[in-house]
Amino acid sequence: MQHSSDPARRRRVRTTLGVAVLTASALFGGTAHGVAGPSGGGTATAATAAAQSAVQQRTIVRDDLQALFREAGVRGTFALLDVRTGQTTVVDRRRAEQRLIPASTFKIPHALIALETGAVKDEHEVIPYGGKPQPFPEWEQDMNLGDAIRVSNVPVFQTIARRVGVKREKQWVNRLGYGNRQIGAVVDQFWLEGPLKISATEQTRFLSRVARGQLPASQSNQRTVREMLKIEEKDGYTLYAKTGWGRSTKPNVGWWVGWIERGDRLYTFALNIDVNVDEDTKKRVPLARELLSRLGALPAA
Repeated sequence: MQHSSDPARRRRVRTTLGVAVLTASALFGGTAHGVAGPSGGGTATAATAAAQSAVQQRTIVRDDLQALFREAGVRGTFALLDVRTGQTTVVDRRRAEQRLIPASTFKIPHALIALETGAVKDEHEVIPYGGKPQPFPEWEQDMNLGDAIRVSNVPVFQTIARRVGVKREKQWVNRLGYGNRQIGAVVDQFWLEGPLKISATEQTRFLSRVARGQLPASQSNQRTVREMLKIEEKDGYTLYAKTGWGRSTKPNVGWWVGWIERGDRLYTFALNIDVNVDEDTKKRVPLARELLSRLGALPAA
């Protein structure tokens, strides 16, 4: 009897472990070992369905907070991931799962790609913007990687993209598991006009890996990118964030994404809104801060 029950017990253990791995993979964007990739047929499809189900069970919908969007006069969504518990809180779940162009939020993985490929030697190298007139005067200057992130300098990152090239951009977007992983054939436009897209919930899972240094890249380069994104440190928390403004669609899309380290807690977040007039872009940060405060990730104002 002992011998006949051992295989059954081992199968139960393997099944339990498999579900745990799939859940972690779905929540935090990793790859489940032993699960086939996109070409893995039925096994991959079943694994994806199980992983998505696990995520759905850990999602809280707070559509009462849509009132904040209405008060601001914009349509949008917000997603917050409590990394320790794996719980995601969303405002407007359907939109939170809708993929949109990342615009300048893609500078987060793009800076890492630049360093990993050697397209940029280090964070101090001054990168040319190209000399052409730009919509914002602060973009009309050569600058290093950190400054280019701070002012969201599009032409500098277009220079970087051309250095990286289509082949390596594709390899790295796929390696990082970013959004829909599609970059098309135009190397300096794919994050601005598509086809690359990502949802708010996908942003939070990707950022959880950025924040914890869990991307398939050197720890040194991951630390460098994280430091570039730090914008605030006070009252027991540290805030890392990046804006984005996609101007190729109607309406435009405005992003604010990042994470908060507060004691032993880590929260990643993503807000996107429709931008119908330029003034709407000024609503991104205060709206997201209010949502972060209401949900307990930031101290009450």
